[in-house]
Amino acid sequence: MWWETLDSPVTPRPELRESLDVDVVIVGGGFTGLWTARELLERDPALRIAVVEQSVCGFGASGRNGGWASALFPVSDWTLAKRFGEDSVTPLHHALNRAVTTLGEALRHDGIDGHFRHGGTLTFARSEIQAERLRHQVTQNSERGFSAELTWLSSDEARQRADLPGLHGATFAPNCARINPARVVRGLADRLVERGVAVYENTTVTSIEAATPTRRARIVSRGGTISANYVVRATEAFSVKLPGLRRSVAPIYSLMIATEPLPSSFWDATGFREYETFADDRHMIIYGQRTEDNRIAFGGRGAPYHFGSSIKPGYDYDDKVFQLLEGTLRDLFPNLPGEISHRWGGPLAMPRDMMPSVNVDQATGLASAGGYTGDGVVLAYVAGQALADLITQPDATTELTSLPFVHHQSKRWPVEPARWLGINTGLALAKRSDHVEEHQGKTSRASTLLEQLLESFPP
Repeated sequence: MWWETLDSPVTPRPELRESLDVDVVIVGGGFTGLWTARELLERDPALRIAVVEQSVCGFGASGRNGGWASALFPVSDWTLAKRFGEDSVTPLHHALNRAVTTLGEALRHDGIDGHFRHGGTLTFARSEIQAERLRHQVTQNSERGFSAELTWLSSDEARQRADLPGLHGATFAPNCARINPARVVRGLADRLVERGVAVYENTTVTSIEAATPTRRARIVSRGGTISANYVVRATEAFSVKLPGLRRSVAPIYSLMIATEPLPSSFWDATGFREYETFADDRHMIIYGQRTEDNRIAFGGRGAPYHFGSSIKPGYDYDDKVFQLLEGTLRDLFPNLPGEISHRWGGPLAMPRDMMPSVNVDQATGLASAGGYTGDGVVLAYVAGQALADLITQPDATTELTSLPFVHHQSKRWPVEPARWLGINTGLALAKRSDHVEEHQGKTSRASTLLEQLLESFPP
């Protein structure tokens, strides 16, 4: 659906058919790779930069996601404080909150119409159990000094923004914007080409090689080799296809559906006048937005992890999950007219400890960023800025290079079948927790086990 809104058909750029020398070569033409290239040029316009993409820019999660440019982080404040110290929490909040706004400013500066609407996020409580959890989150935020980031809305207050049946209230988080991800990622690629970045598409990198005493770092493809002072790996879930990285992240599938454009009568009755993104507080994550052409784009987890970190085009489509998503959407909006017009999906990257990472090794010339566990729209932008700081100011410490996920390296996932069992057990516990809460009106033992499982992930 996102790609159908582009102003012109996508014509792949030429593949790499020669050997080159540049200052920085980036593997991966998604948000991380493209923001990194942009931010490098912002710091040093003279840099020679190449981007190499296995398909077309935006082919992966960057062109398929739910379009939440949010300040969300995949690890809780409590876990961050436990692992990195209490002093790590506030700077991260400030950086991500600010980045929601500055990302929009960057798009406007570059003339990219990514349908950016800074309307915030509504998280609905559709049972008293969900309301209790959400109110607890608001209290926790307030106790940490982040009261402006999350407010509780009574059921009547929530209906002023979105009139859904069965509401027990909602939280409102102002630091989120809605985007059209395909328009953003393709716009970024176009502007980089205009600024002199060499972008090669349909080019599969077969190896990334560290610098040695006799040569610089380099990438190797069937069509050619690119040597550089720095090789940045920005391949997210597709990292598992590179040599030695099979257990670096787990490819987790998230699937989406979209409605036909909905009439003004629906939106007049339902709300979302500020184009707020939305979810509820079930354990199995869901996410939605009102698009520029007045559809609902709606997604969620629920697809299984595939043995051996396997990634296949067929996994993008799961009829059972699509049916569950449609059922959930129609439960949220009983007055929803029309049909589901689009279905799609794709893999995202989940590290073993759920922590994103940004790393640059000055000795080997190898750099990387990723592992966003579904919160990558803004995190990729921040990671690109941090990478640019580390590359152009290797001896300096900046606000961004001091964030807790910079210089972090997650442990590898265990060998199979351990990771298949662990990840899919977590999925089953989330499903069971939601089932018990919905049908029995009580908290399930499965939710406690799920929390224990998540907290057991090693730092």
